[in-house]
Amino acid sequence: MAEPLAGRVIERLDQAAELYHRLVLLVAPAGAGKTAALKDVRARVSAPLVNVNLELSRRMLDLTERQRTLHLPRLLSEIVSVVAADVILLDNLEVLFDVSLKQDPLRLLQGLSRNKTVVAAWSGSIDGEHMIYATPDHPEYRRYPVRDLCIITPEASE
Repeated sequence: MAEPLAGRVIERLDQAAELYHRLVLLVAPAGAGKTAALKDVRARVSAPLVNVNLELSRRMLDLTERQRTLHLPRLLSEIVSVVAADVILLDNLEVLFDVSLKQDPLRLLQGLSRNKTVVAAWSGSIDGEHMIYATPDHPEYRRYPVRDLCIITPEASE
């Protein structure tokens, strides 16, 4: 499954480079092959792959909860900006959805994608005209309209 997904991501890189938000979202539930696809893309286009949970956690260890909320956007931006490549792959985004951090994950990703192409693995689903993270009864539940978003799903046809 990783090969077709990786191929579709690579095809979308040129399209995304022309958008205001150069963001490609790889949307699928956990275990659907997003990480494998990103690793394949990394090997084929030499783009760095960043584990967002790991990198942000390292940087926020010594911060209070309030400081984490305030500094997370800047810390995330620093993680992405130190990469010299024009394309960056982001995996394991769950920390961005942590309710205590009071962030809007999609808005954070869109902000990162203004200066370079960002491909992000989004653990969720597409329900009609919306992209969803978690279930409605979960505190981390998010629902966004899919219009104007560059989305790739495993279900999409070649």
